[in-house]
Amino acid sequence: MPPLFDWRFASDPYPAYAWLREHAPVHRTTLPSGVEAWLVTRHADARTALAEQRLSKNPGRHSESAHGKGKVGIPGERGANLMTHLLNIDPPDHTRLRRLVSQAFTPRRVAAFAPRVQALADELIDAILARREPGAPVGEADLIHEFAFPLPIYAICDLLGVPSQDQDDFRDWAGMMLRHGNAPRGGVGRAVKKMRRYLAELIHRKRELLPPRPAADEDLISGLIRASDHGEHLTENEAAAMAFILLFAGFETTVNLIGNGTLALLRHPEQRALLQEAVERGGPRDETLLARAVEELLRFDGPVEMATWRFATEPLVLGGARIAEGDPVLVVLAAADRDPERFESPDALDLTRTDNQHLGYGHGIHYCLGAPLARLEGRTALATLFRRLPALELATPPDELRWRGGLIMRGLRTLPVTYRADAD
Repeated sequence: MPPLFDWRFASDPYPAYAWLREHAPVHRTTLPSGVEAWLVTRHADARTALAEQRLSKNPGRHSESAHGKGKVGIPGERGANLMTHLLNIDPPDHTRLRRLVSQAFTPRRVAAFAPRVQALADELIDAILARREPGAPVGEADLIHEFAFPLPIYAICDLLGVPSQDQDDFRDWAGMMLRHGNAPRGGVGRAVKKMRRYLAELIHRKRELLPPRPAADEDLISGLIRASDHGEHLTENEAAAMAFILLFAGFETTVNLIGNGTLALLRHPEQRALLQEAVERGGPRDETLLARAVEELLRFDGPVEMATWRFATEPLVLGGARIAEGDPVLVVLAAADRDPERFESPDALDLTRTDNQHLGYGHGIHYCLGAPLARLEGRTALATLFRRLPALELATPPDELRWRGGLIMRGLRTLPVTYRADAD
């Protein structure tokens, strides 16, 4: 069996996942944190597990000690009293809270948000171009820190209703959370607590100024307050936790989608050429190809390596393995989406793939609520990037790139590139 969770595995986990799919598709292992959990790697088993009602999202179902429970979930959320969000609860509370938030991600509202996302993408490319030395034949940039990271942060801040003068603070806190194991000791916990205090204050301020009738473009935090004040029984803790998880889940997945997707395209020149030609033409068929490209990038090397934690509420059998009550289960989306039993030539990047029912945003009642926004951001980011920086190239060998630590997300620490501007 190939080693799991070392730095080589982080760079390319797919050979190890292929071995697990074939030899131990539901495999019990000890994670780097010391927690023992089951890894589910086949597509059919993964889809079953994601919809299995006997697999709870509530960390209180974990069979280990309280100390062990602190090792699952999002770093810092327990200490900041931010546990009551969609990733940690089951029906009926999950149903109630999801209904409240779903209004922010309707197709109409996401479509209305498209001009703002485009403006953000262009502003960030403008800033990259402005840094190029006058007369230099090429410019250099780190696409993670200068493009993929700030784009979804500012977008989700706008959606939540965070005032523009406070958004750089959010960027700093989110940056600390993004670093996970590479952050200074205690840094993630402090960043989460600062965010928690700020959200509590923002909710209080917005409640005092809330107009009697909602505006057509009312921000999400105001909408949550309005719901809690009109019979939906949303507590302040729930409102803060919901805003927190929308920020956390709403930015890191998109950072990774843009970063991983750009790297995949740069490493597959023929696929990159397909995308670039479509971006330059911009017709209806090209928009279809762009949408398919985002789906294929989500499948090929997606932003979420493993679905968030689940815990067995009773003994069950999954993929032939007997799982005990209280055992943690991690569905490995990255493995399931390379399963040859489900996808033809799964290790090939094919932007024209049509049969692409990947699990990149989950399945069942916990399917990612913000997937429409993330897809919009991904399409806009990639189209803008390859339209305005058509000669984009990697500035370092691919095997020298480093990936962030952590179980759930899969993303690059940096993505150094060189470019020539479209005006060149």
